[in-house]
Parts: sequence; structure tokens; C-alpha cells
Amino acid sequence: MACLNRKDLGLLALRLGTGGVLFAHGAQKLFGWFGGGGLEGTAKAMESMGFHPGDRAAIAAGLGEAGGGVFLALGAATPAAGAAAAGAMAGAVAVHRPGGFFAMKGGYEYPAFLGFVAAGLGLAGPGRYSFDHVTRHRLDRPAMVVLAFAASAAAAAAVVGKREATVAAQAEVAEEEAEAEAQAQGPSGSA
Repeated sequence: MACLNRKDLGLLALRLGTGGVLFAHGAQKLFGWFGGGGLEGTAKAMESMGFHPGDRAAIAAGLGEAGGGVFLALGAATPAAGAAAAGAMAGAVAVHRPGGFFAMKGGYEYPAFLGFVAAGLGLAGPGRYSFDHVTRHRLDRPAMVVLAFAASAAAAAAVVGKREATVAAQAEVAEEEAEAEAQAQGPSGSA
């Protein structure tokens, strides 16, 4: 019996842990499991966060997390799984960025960590204890790494850029409304 390889066991542990967490978050969005809002609740939340249309954003985020998580855990199509999960986490980082870095203050620490681990697994590969290994890495080739990460980066940049423009426009409208209300109340504060 061959000796177990520590590196491959470590990759398996990272894949199972990270994939499981990502799956749970995606299942909240897609199915309402684990106390989540399901597609309807997630779509409304996505709209309020500046992702339009909210239903498509909810499906994309849910699939990136749940699908990426399952595929990472299994070590199947690992570059695509890691890239998809990292892309979904880029959207979450954008939402939490105003809170600063640390999660306890509403910051982006947690989604950034999940995204970096998913990306790292996608780049490093799944190790011996994986479906990719069993299938002789048919979906884990260097070209797949480049293609998956380029597509994920482009999609994340487009989605986050569109969201940032929406949030900025909403802030501008809110500021104009506040100014108009202040002017309508006059110098004494009454109409």
C-alpha cells in the first residue's frame, strides 16, 4: 500500500472545507437552505446592493458559489471551479468594501479569503485524491487555467463595474434629493 502524500491530503482538506462553505452559501441563495432567502429573497437583496437585474445576479452568484464549491470539493474541472468561485467572491468583496477589511466591521475579509483560497486551488490543481486525477486531468490543463481565469476576471470586472456605476448613480440621486429637500424647508427648517 502506497504511503499517503501529505500535499495531496492537504489539497483534499482545503478543497472539502472551502468547497463545503461555498456550497452552503450558494445553496442559501439558490434554494433557501441553511436559513437563506432562496432565489426570490436573494434577487431582492441583489437589487438593493446595486446588482441589476437581481434575479440574474442571484442565479450567477448562487451557481458560482454552490457549483464552484461542489466542483472544488470533488476536484472536478478544478481551474473552472476555482475561477467561478473566485469571481463570485469578487462581487461579494465589492459589496463589503465600504466596511473596510475586517469582517467584524462588515468588511470584505471573509469573501476575499474564500476567493483567494478558491483561486489558489484552481491554480495549484486538485491533487491526487480528485476526479481530475481519475480522469487524467482532461479538464485541468494549462489552457483551461488561462481560459477559466481570464473569463472569470472579465465577467467579474464587468459585473462589479456595472454595480459600481449603479451605486454611484443612486448615491448622486439621493444627494440631489436631500439637497432639494433642504432647500424646500428653507433656512428655518420648516416649510
